[in-house]
Amino acid sequence: MWNYPNFLAHRGGGKLAPENTIAGLRCGLAHGFRAVEFDVMLARDGVPVVMHDPYLGRTIAGSGNVFDYDAAELVTMDAGNWFSAQYKGETVPLFTQFVQFCKDHGIWMNIEIKPAPGFEEETGKAVASLTRALFGLEIAQDDPRQIPLLSSFSSVALAAALKAAPDLPRALLLDRMGEEWQTQARELEAVAIHTNHKHLNEALAHQVKEAGYGLFCYTVNDPARAREILAWGVDAFCTDRIDLIGPDFA
Repeated sequence: MWNYPNFLAHRGGGKLAPENTIAGLRCGLAHGFRAVEFDVMLARDGVPVVMHDPYLGRTIAGSGNVFDYDAAELVTMDAGNWFSAQYKGETVPLFTQFVQFCKDHGIWMNIEIKPAPGFEEETGKAVASLTRALFGLEIAQDDPRQIPLLSSFSSVALAAALKAAPDLPRALLLDRMGEEWQTQARELEAVAIHTNHKHLNEALAHQVKEAGYGLFCYTVNDPARAREILAWGVDAFCTDRIDLIGPDFA
């Protein structure tokens, strides 16, 4: 069962703003989105930051790995200039900063735990523990629309998240759904399967729904494809094209 928003802005503002930034969140809001998918990993000092890549160079100028720097160093780095001069000076957000913006503006969150290689367990534990602390009241109220959904490609990270915060919902991320997807989902007590729509077919979609899981797809940018997978029973998806696929898409 899927108890969450159906259409999410990918990494904040999709392709219209620098990913995983507060500016991206503002862009998503401007297009009416009140739900977002974003990535979290650990800085060297164990502080969660909002970034996708475990290394610098693509969205952040510089070299080396994220875990080569403390959070205090990362939050001074420019995360917007790569996108356009308009966003020069937009910095790497702390996870807590990103969450606070979302809470202040009523934005529901799909938090992807994105561990750097070798940091799977630590990242899953840290992100889940901090999320639980930040959403204690919402968890107590037991309202799914106020509680974030954790997801990850790393079963180790999700297992650590389950142990650290069993009352937070989890989703298993899979690029391709192999034969063991249901066993993995059951072991991790997942509520949903998140998968690449490019490798999904109608039969697989029906399997997931018949097994009682929510079904979420990434990253759907074509309206015709979106309608097709929704007709198969897909519950929700994230999109980069928030200009083509709005929050009330039908």
